[in-house]
Amino acid sequence: MTTLASRTLSVRLAEGWTLTGTITLALLAASALIHVQAGGGTDGFRAVIRFTARTSLVLFLMSFAASSLVRLAPSRLTRWMMRNRRYLGVSFAMSHVIHAAAIIALVRADAALFWQLSNLGSVVTGSTTYLVIALMTATSFDAAVRWVGPRVWRSLHWWGAWYIWVSFVFTNGKRVPMSLWYLGPVALLGLAMALRWMASRRMA
Repeated sequence: MTTLASRTLSVRLAEGWTLTGTITLALLAASALIHVQAGGGTDGFRAVIRFTARTSLVLFLMSFAASSLVRLAPSRLTRWMMRNRRYLGVSFAMSHVIHAAAIIALVRADAALFWQLSNLGSVVTGSTTYLVIALMTATSFDAAVRWVGPRVWRSLHWWGAWYIWVSFVFTNGKRVPMSLWYLGPVALLGLAMALRWMASRRMA
């Protein structure tokens, strides 16, 4: 009975809005721990910014590639990703909210350091990306979908997803000269684009 109850709980935690809540709480706890381990202050905020940039990328890619993966390689995992694509997308938004909170905290703690690490162009493009994320998140609920209509919803989420994809490519690509580590995220984004192209060819 105990084993059955634990399995039921694990399934519930891995589906729907409960999945989003679980991921968000895990991100908040991990961010707090990372901030403390980095010594707090500006070093802690920068560590959280780096951490949430990576978690945001992973969650975005899972949502972005879900429909392509389930068409190209149907399995229990890819069907789970497709079934929970909306909730992974909102989890990505929550990760980016924590990311934004860490950036704001860094600005308040040391504005001079922030402007050494960033520039006005990055702030403008980043703010536009957040607006797109906000619009997509706001229309991730059934009532909002009915209100805007399926055609507008599909267009918004299609263009929005690609805009965020371009934003990730630009953000990581411009850092490749500083560290070859950023080739990894760029390659994953390229792979996600290739998967969507192959899936669309299969449907044609």
